This record gives sequence, C-alpha cells and structure tokens, in this order.
Amino acid sequence: MHKKYALLLTGFIASSIARGAGTDATITQEELVRRTQELFDAVVPGNQEPWKKYYADDCVFADEKGRQMDKEKLIADISPMPKGYSGTIKVVKPVSRIIGDTAILSYDCDETETVFGQHLTARYHATDTWLRRSGAWQIVASQTMRYYEDPAIGRVDLAKFPEFSGVYELAEGQTRKVFVEGESLFVERNGKREQLFPESADIFFRKGVEGRVLFRTWTDSKVDALIDRRNNEDIIWQRKKL
Repeated sequence: MHKKYALLLTGFIASSIARGAGTDATITQEELVRRTQELFDAVVPGNQEPWKKYYADDCVFADEKGRQMDKEKLIADISPMPKGYSGTIKVVKPVSRIIGDTAILSYDCDETETVFGQHLTARYHATDTWLRRSGAWQIVASQTMRYYEDPAIGRVDLAKFPEFSGVYELAEGQTRKVFVEGESLFVERNGKREQLFPESADIFFRKGVEGRVLFRTWTDSKVDALIDRRNNEDIIWQRKKL
C-alpha cells in the first residue's frame, strides 16, 4: 500500500476508535453551545441525564441566587416544573476561548416562563469552564448572574407627591432634595437630578438603579424620613424641619 494512503487509513482508524470510545479530541464553540442548550432544554422536564453527562464529578456550580453546589446537589436540584408552569431558556450571544484542554463559554440566557397563563421573562449571564480529561469535555466550574431589570411602573398618586417634597439629611452637610415638577417626582443631590418612578403609592425606583426609595410616615401620617433601600438594607435620610 502506498505510504500516503496508509497514513490516511491509520488516521481514519484512530479517529473512529476515539469516537467509539466517546472521546472528544477537539471541541468548537458551536458544539459547546449545542451541549449547553441541551442542558437548558432538559430543565423544564427535569431530565437529569445531560447534567450528569456534561458536569464533572468535582464541579463547582454557583447560581444567580448565590447558591454554591457540588454535582450531587446540582443534579438533585433538576426536577420537573410544577403543574401549570412551563418555559424555555435559550442560549444567545455566546463568546468562547478554547485553548488546549480548556474551553470557556460565556453567554446570555433568555428565559420565558408561563405561570398558569401569566407570562414572565428574565435575562441571565453565565460563564462555564470546560476541561478535557481522559478525552471527554466536561464543565468543572459554572457561574450565573441575573441582569437587573426595572420593575413595572405602578399607579401614581399625584396627591401624595407634595407630602414627599422636602430636604432629607444623612449627616451634616449631606442632603438630598425631593421635589415635584409637573406630574413627576424628582430627587437631587450635589446637582445630580433623578426621576423617581412609582412602583406603588409610596415606593419608588430610579431607572437602571437597583434598590428602592421609600418614604416613612408615623402615626400622624407625616413623612419623617426617606429610606434608600439597597439589597434589603436601609440607609435612612431624616427629613429636615423647615
């Protein structure tokens, strides 16, 4: 046999053996995305098999809720959605770095969920680190974060806006002013003005800023403080008496 064809035949046989043994000599971004989508497609029915297959036994998994899990806890967390619930998670905007036996896939997840006929959406960003060991690619580390989304704007009570107007003090020389302009409520500090959008009658938010602004009242129904709530912790600005 000609030497050239013998080499080609040898390579073909080696490749076939590798495929038969379930090994992955190389991997592409497209294949990483395909496997990742397979994982998310298995979430709604609670199919644990892809998660057992693609996650390494010594993996570290951190989700958007701040939970850190090993493989055992991760697999146990995969269960069918309750009756009346359905949804999808789509992998979008993937970016990868594949170097030797290591592959990093960073991507967005667009989630849609239906809860007894009501539709919800959410966006996440995840980064997975794949490692090739014994010829197989598996995820050894994964971390997910949720994008912040502004809440829906609630019904405004214009009659209450004058009650919120005033100057609020955090410490000596540290003040912020709340005032009404037209049919909108604003807060201003050090020349920076931001509109306060109502989530409810006396709970507000600033667009693109995580947290809430609340106005505290006592039994006399008079506002005595502005509460800047961040991650369920409060910074209290006392209302200055005129």
